[in-house]
Amino acid sequence: MEQLKIGSITLTWLDGGVTHMDGGAMFGVVPKPLWSKKYPVNELNQVELRTDPILVQKNEINLLIDSGIGKGRLSAKQIRNYGVTEESNLEASLKEIGLRPCDIQYVLMTHMHFDHACGLSSYEGDKLVSMFPKAEIWTSQTEWEEMKQPNIRSRNTYWKENWEPVENQVKTYSKKKEIIKGITMLHTGGHSDGHSIIVLEDGGETAVHFADLMPTLAHKNPLWVLAYDDYPMTSISEKQRWQKFSEEKEAWLTFYHDAYYRAVKWDRNQGISDSVIREKTKHKE
Repeated sequence: MEQLKIGSITLTWLDGGVTHMDGGAMFGVVPKPLWSKKYPVNELNQVELRTDPILVQKNEINLLIDSGIGKGRLSAKQIRNYGVTEESNLEASLKEIGLRPCDIQYVLMTHMHFDHACGLSSYEGDKLVSMFPKAEIWTSQTEWEEMKQPNIRSRNTYWKENWEPVENQVKTYSKKKEIIKGITMLHTGGHSDGHSIIVLEDGGETAVHFADLMPTLAHKNPLWVLAYDDYPMTSISEKQRWQKFSEEKEAWLTFYHDAYYRAVKWDRNQGISDSVIREKTKHKE
């Protein structure tokens, strides 16, 4: 498993599963001859997208950024439609580093779309129960309200099965919430009305988790937004705002969906100056 240090904060990428989504949907109005140079596409016009939660550890506190697609949570039809080739191996990933789901104290949900939220629960017999029974689950108030009362567009991705088992663990915030010192959630909107990013700062170093404002490094161009975005103009302005912040801080950018890059180091003069690449990608090279 790949790791990154931000001061005394350790980030570890877990195995949350993999989907394959339509490339046109993932890059919106950007012509395929342009985006396909930046991100590989298969014969079905699908791009591979990891759904890998990030374990964040500081001062013996265990936090998780998003939860993966879960195991046994999707129907055969959903597995086909979403191009799922691997379900989550989250418990095995945690076990490898000596942890269990009950050791997670906080789960930071950038948003509650199914590919980020299915891993919040698992089946015990025919009943869904919380995967992280001792955790506080944080998301924005706007996101939580839409999760529970989706509109005609969002009801395809906000499923009651993903919030009902964990409802008593959920805590919400309005604009900004420092979960523990140096780890802050910030409401941006854009991809969804309640979408959040996460900023990690420690020891003079910074990382920004853009979540689905920038799902892959190929989405670096502020104008390259998803057809899935509910508020694309907000996505553009928030990407510009936080990219400027990242450049000024020479920050790391971290990814949940990118099948190749876990993180890239942002340098105000040179652009990308360092990177953490997924191990399986390295093995192919």
